[in-house]
Amino acid sequence: MHYYQLGQIPPKRHTQFRRPDGRLYHEELFSTEGFSNLYSLLYHCHPPTQIVQVGDPFSAAPEVVESKQLKHRSLLGFQIQPEDDYLRSRKPVLVNSDCRIILAAPRLSTTDYFFKNADADEAIFIHEGSGALLTMYGKIPFGYGDYLIIPRGRSTSFISTRPTTGC
Repeated sequence: MHYYQLGQIPPKRHTQFRRPDGRLYHEELFSTEGFSNLYSLLYHCHPPTQIVQVGDPFSAAPEVVESKQLKHRSLLGFQIQPEDDYLRSRKPVLVNSDCRIILAAPRLSTTDYFFKNADADEAIFIHEGSGALLTMYGKIPFGYGDYLIIPRGRSTSFISTRPTTGC
């Protein structure tokens, strides 16, 4: 078993861990596969269940023109229409029951919300632009040629320093 530590942690797991003012930190065990796979033990100042608001749901389900259509394709990904919002800029171009290839051209950062894909891992390749991916583990800078691998169930938000095109 290997461990990675970021910040202050208690000497033993699952014990009382107090803040400098004497109040308890809130412990969260996060995993997508239960105790049989990798997991993270996170300590929060505020309960991880506490939220500010819940917005209206936005469907990310692709609209399939015709299923089982096997033809050669030339995707003109750099001609995708840019949109301000990251989630709305995502356009599925190839889908099946196991995988979705999505092109996106977001113009603005997603500083108003965090996004969590509870159904699937995400692999994002950055074709243009740069910025930072905000996660519960900290800020991850990215730029041209980088891959961002986001395991399912992780909340993230993007801050762009230059317009970004990912797929």
